[in-house]
Amino acid sequence: MTQPIAHAHAWMPSSPCGDGCLPKNPPTVRRIVLVLRVVLALTAFGLLPVLVVLGVPFPRVRRSLTRLGSRMLLLAIGIDLTVLDARSERERSRTSGGALHVSGHISWTDVVVLTAVRPSTFVARADLVDWPVLGRLARAMKVLPIDRARLHQLPGVVEQVAERVRAGGSVVVFPEATTWCGRAYGSLRPALLQAAIDSETWVQPIRLRYLDRTGEQTTATCFVGDETIGASIGRIFRLRGLRAEVEFTAPEAPGSDRRDLARRCEVAIRRDDVYDPTVHQVTVHEVVAEAERRPSAPTVAAA
Repeated sequence: MTQPIAHAHAWMPSSPCGDGCLPKNPPTVRRIVLVLRVVLALTAFGLLPVLVVLGVPFPRVRRSLTRLGSRMLLLAIGIDLTVLDARSERERSRTSGGALHVSGHISWTDVVVLTAVRPSTFVARADLVDWPVLGRLARAMKVLPIDRARLHQLPGVVEQVAERVRAGGSVVVFPEATTWCGRAYGSLRPALLQAAIDSETWVQPIRLRYLDRTGEQTTATCFVGDETIGASIGRIFRLRGLRAEVEFTAPEAPGSDRRDLARRCEVAIRRDDVYDPTVHQVTVHEVVAEAERRPSAPTVAAA
């Protein structure tokens, strides 16, 4: 997925997920459908920044147009959307204004899915703005870039996030700090959650999963290993029968300890997964099991 970073530090986030996580021979669409998807996607990519700009003077209009453009893009990609929300009205009110949203990270499609549900500012990898196609969308959405190879920049990013939520904005962070396949996952790193504590803002955990046409969780959309963004886009556009499931759990109070906050959010978004919050155990999936059988394989550990 990424090239080695020259200034990488010892605790740079990493994931054991790779090509082995991808399903074998997943269902795909016909060529004519693929062509139509590409045309629709290019139209959506061209319109979305324009819609955002047109709605700048009117925040509600901007959010509605951004959501519309993102749903159009999801349709082009071929991903259906299901939103689960069992929160009470009181719980919803806690994050109706400024809030920090916390989600696991599986793919570049996560940003499109979550924007289609609720347009927000995203904290994303610094080189995202340089990516083909997606970079234009990132610039239009004014992402907050983070370069995890340069730790001295982290406090500044935390302060920017805190300022956004203080001003009533919604900010989405992916505290795993890298992408996993969805069946295996890393621990939530607490650093960015300090913004919620500093701004005294409630945190909204979001459980994000991708399902296949049988309703089973799939790793088909994951962006892991050595796959390039271009190869990932080309592969995912060909897939058929995908659905993103977004579940809003009860909001978490910021408290005063970011590690405790990270633990509470992790428990919320991993509720039905094989998860041990005392050791941050990852789920067992095919690639991990295969890696453990190989003597030269790296040890699988939480990020």
